[in-house]
Amino acid sequence: MSRSRSLAIALALAAPILLLPATVKAANDRTLPMRFEYRTQGPADACSTKCKVYVSATGAITADTPRQFLTFAQSHDLTGATVAVDSDGGSVLGAIALGRQIRNLKLATTVGRLVDLPANGQDDPRAELSANADCESMCAFVLLGGVERSVPNDARVLVHQIWLGDRREDPTAASYSAEDLVLVQRDIGRLARYTAEMGASVDLLDLALRIPPWEPMHALTREELQRTRLTTDEPQAPVPGTVAASTSTAGAQPTPRMTDGVRAAAISEQRWALVDRSGVATLARRHPLTVEGEEIGSFDLVVACVVGGDGYEVSYIERRHGSEQRPLPGALDSISLRVGSNSAALKVVSSERKNSPDELVTYASGRVPATLIGAFGAVGSHSMLIKTETAQLATGTRVGNTGATQNLPRLTAGCNKPLGDRADLPKTKTGGLAAAK
Repeated sequence: MSRSRSLAIALALAAPILLLPATVKAANDRTLPMRFEYRTQGPADACSTKCKVYVSATGAITADTPRQFLTFAQSHDLTGATVAVDSDGGSVLGAIALGRQIRNLKLATTVGRLVDLPANGQDDPRAELSANADCESMCAFVLLGGVERSVPNDARVLVHQIWLGDRREDPTAASYSAEDLVLVQRDIGRLARYTAEMGASVDLLDLALRIPPWEPMHALTREELQRTRLTTDEPQAPVPGTVAASTSTAGAQPTPRMTDGVRAAAISEQRWALVDRSGVATLARRHPLTVEGEEIGSFDLVVACVVGGDGYEVSYIERRHGSEQRPLPGALDSISLRVGSNSAALKVVSSERKNSPDELVTYASGRVPATLIGAFGAVGSHSMLIKTETAQLATGTRVGNTGATQNLPRLTAGCNKPLGDRADLPKTKTGGLAAAK
């Protein structure tokens, strides 16, 4: 199997960081490969002679999905049918091929789940359409295949960047080769060509490519559904004029500064490492802070022992800058952490505007249960969701655990030792004996 087949929209696998609706759908429906079922709209006495034909398409899109759909279509009369999709997404190439097959058969598409109705002596299975469904990542491009496309008000279409599937858990810590970049760019080109072929706006791809894999998925608004022409059942919204985007990354990098005793330059964006904090070993990492792909600052997370107590002391140091579209808030209101079912809130100690450079500097801390940090640092790929809120804006950032699995035991081993005998920090040679890194 070619490596490009492993590419998937990162968001398709990021569901744990979303706020799910009150009625949670069975997880196994969406993680299994996509399957297709034929149903007639019901109840029969409600639609009479105008009952629609539905095809339920639920589950993950794989490289085999287009072939399986073709086999399904050959054994059913799908004339005038509507494909109801409910999927976390999946394979880029599989989604494009499936969308083209739907268009070739002149089928309609919608977002929804089919709920089977009692048989009541009828020969053909009857079902009604439920809007309690999500069409995530590559599923949005399958939806494009319909000659007519609709998204019920209670359904959602969510998008995200495409990413290498084997490096989505901790994308900022992963390594990428020139071949990796070629594969990603080639598939972006294929998506752009397919989007135009389906008669939609390239704005759909633009919206998806703004969202990096560490952010929550972007749920398309009704205006965006119309503007991108993802739906055909509503009048198209006018396309706004193109505005040149300004970048905040131009110019020289800021000089490293001190953050509550932690030398910022010693904190890595690629991995968790033991860092000297006033002579005591702590576990720390830096991560960019973004909103829909636009970088608005960065933050440091620092994990330290709690003297004579259970759990860990976690510090959060953020530097946020503004833009024309997103002016600086007066202060951060809340900061919280979540790993799986474990969550904790940090107390905002200070959040102040600095003038040189113009930025909002926030410091927060709090005692975090050992179960939360332990689950994050356990063997395997795990992520921590950091949420911040202001009166105008909420952010969500998913940070991977690269380096935490190796260094958390070293930190923990020193937690019950006297202050002068904590976990050892790596010793770096100085002067002419320093080795090149």
